[in-house]
Parts: sequence; structure tokens; C-alpha cells
Amino acid sequence: DGGDGISIAATYPGAPVTAVGGGGGGGINGPATPSRLGTGGLGGGATAGLGCAGASAGVVNTGGGGGSGSAAGPNGGSSAGGAGVVIVKELNKASGMWSMQSQFSLQSQGTWPSRTAAIDYMVVAGGGGGGGRRGGGGGAGGYRASGYGPSPLQGSVQNLGLGTYAVTVGAGGAGGPAGSNNGVAGSNSVFSTITSAGGGLGSGATPRAGGDGGSGGGGRGGGGEPSATGGSGNTPPVSPPQGNNGGFGGSPSNCGAGGGGGATAVGEANQPTHSGGDGGAGAPNTILGPDTSYAGGGGGGACEPQSGTGGCGGAGGGGDAAKGGTSAVAGTTNTGGGGGGGGETTQAAAAGGSGIVIVRGPSAVTFSVAPGTNSTATHPGGDKLATFTVSGTLTVA
Repeated sequence: DGGDGISIAATYPGAPVTAVGGGGGGGINGPATPSRLGTGGLGGGATAGLGCAGASAGVVNTGGGGGSGSAAGPNGGSSAGGAGVVIVKELNKASGMWSMQSQFSLQSQGTWPSRTAAIDYMVVAGGGGGGGRRGGGGGAGGYRASGYGPSPLQGSVQNLGLGTYAVTVGAGGAGGPAGSNNGVAGSNSVFSTITSAGGGLGSGATPRAGGDGGSGGGGRGGGGEPSATGGSGNTPPVSPPQGNNGGFGGSPSNCGAGGGGGATAVGEANQPTHSGGDGGAGAPNTILGPDTSYAGGGGGGACEPQSGTGGCGGAGGGGDAAKGGTSAVAGTTNTGGGGGGGGETTQAAAAGGSGIVIVRGPSAVTFSVAPGTNSTATHPGGDKLATFTVSGTLTVA
């Protein structure tokens, strides 16, 4: 017979087994005589096989030994031992603390509270490129923020659990080449559940309408062209809105182009004396401490033979349109500013600026970022900061 194991019923009341560690029974090497068959010991030990009956396996979660096979009969093979078990007993707990059993039960049900942190953010997408030759200014990248910046544009904080999160920083769109060419829309920036849309392209071709996006691109210049509308901002729509429309480029007797929309203002329509419209203003934000503006629209190109002047970029990184022999200006890197439109003399437009993602959390959390191009810092008040100028990952601990 197998040796007896240990009874645990008194020591571990309520455990799924009452005894562990029994030995398996031994087989026989002779006639099939049941009275000579080895039985399993207390604690999950298994009985040996006999005749047509094979040996039993040790009882699961007891560590019991498997039964031996016998020479007599067709099923003479031995069987496996039972899997082991780990049982933990809570001896004492402090008053007011959760019991171990309660914690285990809630964890199993998925209702045990997890640690989270309230994280503020600013997510700005890449700005759109301006349109070539009398082209509209590029729209600013979508601007979404919580906790800082203009209060009407503040969304809700992100309550994040500890862990690692992907962060995407959108690239700025290319400017339209010399000639009648559109710019390229900016790319989205993403953090957690927040997506900011890339800025709309500035129009430099037919049809003359600026592109939709976080903020819309400006319409192409051309006097009396009703199709030269600015692109729609806040596309796709979110609340609070992430941007504004681009400026109109088809006013009668005025062949300048419209400016790109910005985070806080629409792009300006083309202006008298054939000038391009200015880009819409961006949004000031103090999430890092200093008051810095982001997501300004690009300026619209002008009809220079008629003494027009290219529009200025909006505050927040918007690029100026080309002016005479002066090239159009790109949106500022890591602001999401729209690129300036091309003119008549210098026809090539400029690219939009890349976006940026900034997060801010309480002093109790720790931020780490990858790759090393991105950075972390501590605000003088103790809050933790992480700045992403390229796509990467944020780890919250």
C-alpha cells in the first residue's frame, strides 16, 4: 500500500482538499489477486492497476502518487501522480484592512479597485501644407487639451491606470510645389482615447476649396470664385472643438487666397488689393509652465502683380505666405502650425509644422518615455511632465 500523507482539514478549514501527499499503491507481479493489490495512501494516493482495470492517477491538487501497474492483465501501465497545491492561510490582519479572502474574491471578479492617476494632456496634430501659386494657407493641426489653455477648449482629464501607453505625434503635411498644386494634409496625433486630426490642406488647384481637418485649409485665390471656400475645421467633430474653418479665397475683385484656420479663430478671407488672408490664431497653453501658443493657421498667398501681399501666419506657429521673392514659411516644428501659401513670384508653398503631445500628472506618479528624443521633467509645483516631439511610449508608474 502507499504511505499515508498528511491531513490538513483541521489546520486549513475550508480548503479544497482535506489531505495531501499520499503515496501510490504498488502493483503485483503474479496472479490477479485483488487482496494483494496495493491501495493508495491517505492524501490522494492512487490504487494500483489490476486485470482489465488500469492504475489510477493521483488525485489532482493533492500531490498524491500515481498507482503502479500490475503484470497480470492487459493494462499493466502505471499512472501519473496528482498535481500539487498551494494553500495560504491568513493568521492575523490589522483592524480596518481588507481580508485576504475578500481581496482574492474581488480580484477574481474583476472588481478590486485599481490605482489610477488623473492625467492632463495637450495633443496637437500636424499642420497642413499651404497651396502653391496663390494658394491657401494650411490649416492648423487639431488642438485638444485639458486643465490648461482657454477654458472653453478644455476637455476632461484622462484617468489612467499604471502601465505603458502608445503616443503618436503627427507629421506636418508637405507644401504644394510651384504651380497650381495643393498642399498635403497634416497627420493625426494620438494619446490614450484622445485623437487630434491633422490640419487641412491649403488649396492651390481646381477645385479651389481648402481641405477639411483639425482646422480647415484656406481656399485658393481667384476673384469671384465661389468654389474657393475654406475647409471645415473640427473634422471629425469633437467637443470641445479642435479647430476652425479656413478662409475664403474667392471674393469678387480680389484674387488673394484664404488663410488657414487656427485653434481659436477662423482663417481670414482674402483681403482688398488682392492680398492673402492671415492664418487663424492658435491657442495659448501653460501645461509646461510658460504661456506658449500652438496650432496657428498658415497665411494665404497673394496676387502680387496686382500689388497684393501674402498673409501672415497665425500666432501659434502658423507660417507666413510667400511675399515677392521671399519664400513661404513652414509651420513651426512641434506646434502644429499650418504652412504658408505660395505667391505669384515665389510660387512654392511651405509645409505644416509637426504636432506635439504633452502630459502632466500629480507628483505621486512617475513618468518614463521612449525614445530618448522625448523628455520628462518636474514642474516647480511638483507635478510630473512628459513631452513628446516624436511618436513613442509613456509609462505611468
